[in-house]
Amino acid sequence: MPSRVRPPAVAGKFYPSDPNLLRANIQSYLSPRPEHLTAFGCIVPHAGYMYSGHVAGAVYSALDVPACCILLCPNHTGMGQPLAIMSSGEWQTPLGSARIDAEMAISLRQSFPLLTEDGEAHRKEHAAEVELPFLQHLVADFTFVPIALGTANFDILQALGKAIADVLERKSGHVLIIASSDMNHYEDDHITREKDSKAIEYILALDARGLFDVVMREEISMCGFGPAVAMLTAASRLGAARGELIKYATSGDVSGDRDMVVGYAGIVIR
Repeated sequence: MPSRVRPPAVAGKFYPSDPNLLRANIQSYLSPRPEHLTAFGCIVPHAGYMYSGHVAGAVYSALDVPACCILLCPNHTGMGQPLAIMSSGEWQTPLGSARIDAEMAISLRQSFPLLTEDGEAHRKEHAAEVELPFLQHLVADFTFVPIALGTANFDILQALGKAIADVLERKSGHVLIIASSDMNHYEDDHITREKDSKAIEYILALDARGLFDVVMREEISMCGFGPAVAMLTAASRLGAARGELIKYATSGDVSGDRDMVVGYAGIVIR
């Protein structure tokens, strides 16, 4: 399989394109903690850093971030396949190259054949890309597997989570499953916080089915509920016992506009 290089799609838009400014930006969102949590998975937002970077930074500050991650994200663009993985190559950011873990990606494809090798779904998608500079800043040399999900089928999402767990059970070493997701979109601050609290309740209970059902029933526009369902399923099978809300905010906390906001939740599953 030929190696591929994916250039950054949203550098200079969602986060600074200058590497020195980017590192300073990231560092401003991180805070020292007396201990770091070892987690099976997490939910981290993916908006522009000025809006959600402080929530993402709170999660990454809390975690013992390993040298290998599975990075699940939604497909906002509609491009490519609905279950899209990249199994080789590297992604560029202003901080350098992030290498794909080819061995683990191939194992995931073998365990879950519905995954399709597809760079097109990832080419302009921001939701995975914005997590990489945080990881690069924290871990000198790490590998990752990017998977973009454009399906809302619970059975498929659950099956993917089970397949991820099966692969990780056979793999030595710690692997973090990151579900890149913002919460409710473009309603007022009060409604958004109310809706998000219902989704967060199920996430903290590690209830993937409950999360899916409440998102559908309450019309919660959580863009990464698919990645969250798959991550929760995998983490539960791997032995996760509880979730912890690290930080919650809305875009209104930064912009001051409370009439139309986006919610951001930083959650650790361990």
